[in-house]
Amino acid sequence: MTAPRDLGSIKRTMQIILSGDYATFFLIAGPCAVENEAMCFEICEEAALICSDLSIPYIFKASFRKANRTRHDSFRGIGDRKAKEILKKIRSTLGIPVTTDVHEVKDLYEIETFCDMIQIPAFLSRQTDLISAAAQTGLPVNIKKGQFMNANTGRFALLKITRTGNMGALITERGSMYGYEDLVVDYRNIARLKSDAVAVIMDCTHSGQRPNTGSGVTGGSSSDVEMFARLGLTAGARGLFMEVHPEPSKALSDAQNAVELAELEGILKRLSAFGEAIAPFI
Repeated sequence: MTAPRDLGSIKRTMQIILSGDYATFFLIAGPCAVENEAMCFEICEEAALICSDLSIPYIFKASFRKANRTRHDSFRGIGDRKAKEILKKIRSTLGIPVTTDVHEVKDLYEIETFCDMIQIPAFLSRQTDLISAAAQTGLPVNIKKGQFMNANTGRFALLKITRTGNMGALITERGSMYGYEDLVVDYRNIARLKSDAVAVIMDCTHSGQRPNTGSGVTGGSSSDVEMFARLGLTAGARGLFMEVHPEPSKALSDAQNAVELAELEGILKRLSAFGEAIAPFI
């Protein structure tokens, strides 16, 4: 395992992301949820190495708890304290910024000890008290745009952050639900939100979900991840979000949508080249 690093590298990475001082895009990637320490380190170390080679700023993502589940018996986490300790260890040992979901205002307690950017889940993107409290921590806040929101309503969610004086407002496009069992991405949302946020992020994983399956487990496919990324970058996205797992079929959450870790390097190399090619036109 890598030796502990200077945490100044985390601050520098976040400054680069918030200032927009990077060539093509930044990456938020990791497992849907913290399953165990070894897996989190495996994903973060591999993703960080790839991103370093490609000069892509990288933030590790994993939820310490999953609250928005369809079924009562779906995996929700390994316990808040244990999961948070793993995130703290990732951050302090590898010197990589970390982001995680918050579901309640009380989740913000001690958030700065293991988190560098707060993520608001899509189903909570209208929760004013939660968004305002997250913004008041002073940390950047990434709102996952709800499946029921367009660019106009997304702007009001961002305003809940900026009105507190927090200028680190980001928003993630993850598709809209027009039918009962599928999502459709309107890439106009990315173009229309560009001027309202530090960055618009394309969620290449959840945009491929097929919610509300008969089993109560969300379906989907990871085969469109690269396509979502290319289209998002073309529309003006500055960040990409991917859930990654060493063995997606064994993932305890969002198994059908995760990118296999072994495929991540090839995907990012192709996307980096694509981003450089289109940069003069966007």
